[in-house]
Amino acid sequence: MARERTFLMIKPEGVERGLVGEIISRFERQGFKIVALKLTRLSRELAERHYAEHRGKDFFEPLVSYITSGPVVPFVIEGEDAIRVAREMVGATDPKKAAPGTIRADFGIDVQRNVIHAADSPETARREIAIHFSEDELIEW
Repeated sequence: MARERTFLMIKPEGVERGLVGEIISRFERQGFKIVALKLTRLSRELAERHYAEHRGKDFFEPLVSYITSGPVVPFVIEGEDAIRVAREMVGATDPKKAAPGTIRADFGIDVQRNVIHAADSPETARREIAIHFSEDELIEW
């Protein structure tokens, strides 16, 4: 297992519902270090860059509209096997299909309002980290 970084983002309903602390604390309790974190509102341009691989799909416009509808909390964690473990902690995209105890099972409402985004590969993590954070915003432990 390698020490790696991954990108996560608490979506607008997670921020609105006051779940930021609960969600982040799960990653800290799992032993991950937070290396970047901010509260922001994504511009349309930034949201389109983030979801670029979905451009042309029928859900692209609703996805961009939703993620820009309110504040979000993008953050980066670091630790052993961070990408795989974070994805397991987050759970399946559809909260109804997510394993009990995962973030989406515990807090998700539906497929679109599933509380959190998590990068799915090392390439995606690197790309998304670079979209949302400059090098000087990433803390070295």
